[in-house]
Amino acid sequence: MTENGEDSSPSQPVVGVLPGGAPGGKDPGEVSGDNRPVNPTTEDNKTTKLLNNTMKITQDVRDQSSKTSPYQPRPPLLPKPPALSKGGNSGSVEEKVRSRRLKNSQESLTDPAETGSSTESLKEDSTVTGVFTLSGAATLRNGQGSVVGPQSAPSGSPVFRARGQSFSEYERGPHDHHSDPAEQRPSGPFPALEQSLASASLRTANRIDRDCVDYGIVPGRAGPERLQLHRNLSDSRLLDNMVSDNISVNSMKSTFSVLNPIRPRDVRNRSFLEGSVLGSGALLGAEELDRYFPERRVGIYIATWNMQGEKGLPNNLDDLLLPTDSEFAQDFYIIGVQEGCPDRREWEIRLQETLGPYYVMLYAASHGVLYLTVFVRRDLIWFCSEVEHATVTTRIMSQIKTKGAVGIGFTFFGTSFLFITSHFTSGDSKVYERILDYNKIIEALALPNGLPDTNPYRSTSSDVTTRFDEVFWFGDFNFRLSKDRMGVEAILNQNPGVDMGPLLHHDQLSKEMKDGSIFKGFQEAPIQFFPTYKYDVGCDMYDTTSKQRTPSYTDRILFRNRQVDDIKVIKYTSCSTIKTSDHRPVIAMFQVKLRPGRDNIPLRAGQFDRSLYLEGIRRRITRELKKSEAIKNQGSSTICSIS
Repeated sequence: MTENGEDSSPSQPVVGVLPGGAPGGKDPGEVSGDNRPVNPTTEDNKTTKLLNNTMKITQDVRDQSSKTSPYQPRPPLLPKPPALSKGGNSGSVEEKVRSRRLKNSQESLTDPAETGSSTESLKEDSTVTGVFTLSGAATLRNGQGSVVGPQSAPSGSPVFRARGQSFSEYERGPHDHHSDPAEQRPSGPFPALEQSLASASLRTANRIDRDCVDYGIVPGRAGPERLQLHRNLSDSRLLDNMVSDNISVNSMKSTFSVLNPIRPRDVRNRSFLEGSVLGSGALLGAEELDRYFPERRVGIYIATWNMQGEKGLPNNLDDLLLPTDSEFAQDFYIIGVQEGCPDRREWEIRLQETLGPYYVMLYAASHGVLYLTVFVRRDLIWFCSEVEHATVTTRIMSQIKTKGAVGIGFTFFGTSFLFITSHFTSGDSKVYERILDYNKIIEALALPNGLPDTNPYRSTSSDVTTRFDEVFWFGDFNFRLSKDRMGVEAILNQNPGVDMGPLLHHDQLSKEMKDGSIFKGFQEAPIQFFPTYKYDVGCDMYDTTSKQRTPSYTDRILFRNRQVDDIKVIKYTSCSTIKTSDHRPVIAMFQVKLRPGRDNIPLRAGQFDRSLYLEGIRRRITRELKKSEAIKNQGSSTICSIS
């Protein structure tokens, strides 16, 4: 609205010509609203004064435009005002209309809110042709009564915003039939606005800014349904709505959250208490599985170690759990211990301290001095089911729990896992007793209890290993090499490399597995490391005591899967740097196939040992502070000067 209460919107053209020969239908001698005659001379003087003020404002606008960004459209040079006619008011009223629209145009140009970023300049739905047209069916009649229709500006002009218009419709079309057309056009070409999405001026238009609300698409490059993005920038389908150029994608990747967006309708409708394998909204379904594991394989790290009951733990367990030759840490860490240290809680804290804040202890179980601990990446704990465990003793007297097994079972997504660590009967010649230990364990280990069997058609009640999809059995099996000490040492000296085939010809476990008397359906990765038993504590020498025990592969890691090629071996070796026991730890890394699960699997719901987690992190921080303090003290040694 103007000062006089008239509508000044530039988007509303003057419609029609009223009788009387002048816009608005007033004749030169018409009486005004207060019954006073209108003086044409006074009206002309007012118009002249108004035009002078208009020219002054225009000059100020030009000065301001020269200071603006080179990428912002500049207003055209205004034509010279036509000579005022003393004989009529037709031109005067026309000039008032023109000045009113010009003023609105200038306000639009000088308004800081209207001079937006390049993102705003891409919002309007106009074809990129550089042609200005007079909107609507409005026409203007000049002083002589001839109708002036809409005309087009020269092609090649840049596209400007329609909102606010930046130029009035009157300026975009000829308004005087007798004026020079050259005077009606701007004196020079408008500055070109690059349309390339890779240009520096438009680069920020394709970057998602958390402070921004709405984003537009360049008109002509997307359908009408994509011209305006919704305010919900957390939609995972935002990539599909963005302009398909590398800048947009890379910018969004750099700022878009890794977390999966959650829509309100999902919160309303989604339920984790029931669901099918094919359900698109299932927590354990294919959609969620593919998001976390595109290849549908999870990393499993297994370590087994006979600690010989030593009270003192190694100062550093990094070599046991985080070998330097591994590119990535794994998703699950399962550690089985035989003849564990007396303080089991201290052992678990040390494991948590080593793995750090990325991992939490999912579950831990024990059977006497047999310890089994499962750690999982903390962001994967939500896909784990309830965890169950069971124990079996293989001693004649059940109160003696030095030999036997402990097993832990759970489901991850739709794949069931069973981990067993065991300690079989010792003795070079007691092969039959060890086979009995195995048979007792597979029959007596009562798992699963409440967890559903993912494939009941392949399960048997007499063998616990058939009731899970993926089974890992590791520990001190105590199978020896059926060869004397001198013969074994001779083979080791002849084969200093990784070929342990000559030794494995004498391995009791390999022979029994081939005969099918033990570990039916299990496999073992090729052994390419030295025998892990029996060493002198603290050194790399095999037993130098009077017993002169034969070096053997007593510590093993075996696996079994229901489907062929579900388990792929990444690494299978020993940890030769930990020498606090007469056994060397054995480690293995696997990639295991995952399948979608059902929502009726009882979930762990994120439960883990919080107190253990906090204590492990506290110790880790304390250790790092002590290390940095020691380095600082070493660097600031005292310098003595001789006088």
